[in-house]
Amino acid sequence: MSGLGAVSAQPLDNRSTVAADLEIEAAAMNSKPKHNKFAFVCAIYASLTTILLGYDIGVMSGAIIFIKDDLKISDVQVEIVMGILNLYCLVGSFAAGRISDWIGRRYTIVVANIIFFAGSLLMGFSTNYAFLMVSRFVAGLGVGFAIMTAPVYTAELSPASSRGFLTSFTEVSINFGILLGYVSNYAFSKLPTNLGWRLMLGVGAVPAVVLAITILAMPESPRWLVMQGRLGEAKRVLRKTLNTEEEAELRLSEIKEAAGIPEDCNDDVVQPPKQSHGEGVWRELLLHPTPSVRHVLICAIGIHFIQQSSGIDAVVLYSPRIFGKAGITSYNDKLLATVAVGFVKTTFILVATFLLDRIGRRPLLLSSVGGMVASLVTLGFALTVIDHSAEKLNWAIGLCIAMVLAFVACFSIGLGPITVVYMSEIFPLRLRAQGVSFGVAVNRVTSGVTSMTFISLYKAITIGGAFFLYAGIAAMGWVFFYIFLPETQGKTLEEMEGIFGKLVGWREEAKKMKMEKKEVKGNGT
Repeated sequence: MSGLGAVSAQPLDNRSTVAADLEIEAAAMNSKPKHNKFAFVCAIYASLTTILLGYDIGVMSGAIIFIKDDLKISDVQVEIVMGILNLYCLVGSFAAGRISDWIGRRYTIVVANIIFFAGSLLMGFSTNYAFLMVSRFVAGLGVGFAIMTAPVYTAELSPASSRGFLTSFTEVSINFGILLGYVSNYAFSKLPTNLGWRLMLGVGAVPAVVLAITILAMPESPRWLVMQGRLGEAKRVLRKTLNTEEEAELRLSEIKEAAGIPEDCNDDVVQPPKQSHGEGVWRELLLHPTPSVRHVLICAIGIHFIQQSSGIDAVVLYSPRIFGKAGITSYNDKLLATVAVGFVKTTFILVATFLLDRIGRRPLLLSSVGGMVASLVTLGFALTVIDHSAEKLNWAIGLCIAMVLAFVACFSIGLGPITVVYMSEIFPLRLRAQGVSFGVAVNRVTSGVTSMTFISLYKAITIGGAFFLYAGIAAMGWVFFYIFLPETQGKTLEEMEGIFGKLVGWREEAKKMKMEKKEVKGNGT
């Protein structure tokens, strides 16, 4: 534990030092967020790794139109090839949790880019459906590594005052990748069918090479360095990424305490704590969790499940089909409308990055999910009207397009980025890599099931019915978030355990912590 909880553990003659440290922390938390330039650049480059997932999602939405014609595959095979990468991600995300504790966050990101580079080339050279499925497996491993490691690295490198802003770049990068995928679809759609979709998939190898080289110039996560006993290196990184020398010293002290390193160990290299490579972590996380860890786990599973089961992948992956069901018949018009989806999604995620550390996680999350429910209900209504009409209804077509754009806008300003930010900051240091990888696994399984069943679902209950179902899930998610998810804005990563532990009583604990910080700010005691 950190913050005020550490006061009782200090000797009386050290109280003044502790009070000074707490005044520094309280002042930092209550001041305007300052964006450290070095941390800003590192966060951008690390987050760009998740562009790999975004590009794959975006490019497959259009490429599948041409793959279906060229390889002569059925709708069931279309569903499988669209969603299977999410399940392949599981292997990558679980492996990345252990590997990132072994070789470090930075080198794990490099491995992610190398694997995706190979997968992109293989997809581009695929000659049949089986070859394409194998290629998707390789690419899925790379994506799993990327989406697990990049948020953890960014959160561990960022100051608490701007962690939401910097960690949300992971989601910005995914959305930018989606937009690039949509643009790639439109750009290569004029080429011969057997060449166009191969180029769409193959060019994904280019950013992977650039990113793998760039990441090598970045520092390692200071929290991982402390876990390895490399305190001197961790101190140098913290001085670069935090705003003041005092904050760097305070943060190093908190990380050492969380890692189980004695306070008086100040050598550049010390004996690393036990279980620094993930041993026993899964047992503590899943089999014998403390009340605090159990609360964190429930929040992690809930937010990841709601994020994907409320239909975002159905909209992003199958937007050409949705626009087709709405009455748009031209391939060119469908792809242009899809580019508009990518543009709106990327624009609103950029807006969200500036709001996360100003408004807070909870207000943005609840507003976002409320807007998603309203837009999904309206979209379901418009599609149902079109489905039961023999005439072309221009107003309903316009309403469908507007609601698709409204849905992705609401998702991108709240639930999309907050899921990434929240997951990277709520797990204790000793459980963080494996905890985030478990959350990613839930996310990818839910996404895979959603994207692999959408066509079958709308054929069974109509396309309007499918979106009514997604609206119901989103509504249940709003209630879940309101009851169980605490606000984490402005808390250091080492303080998180203090606000978790009581599923429905966390508000009292948060108020108590806030009052204690006010007392520290007022008189330093």
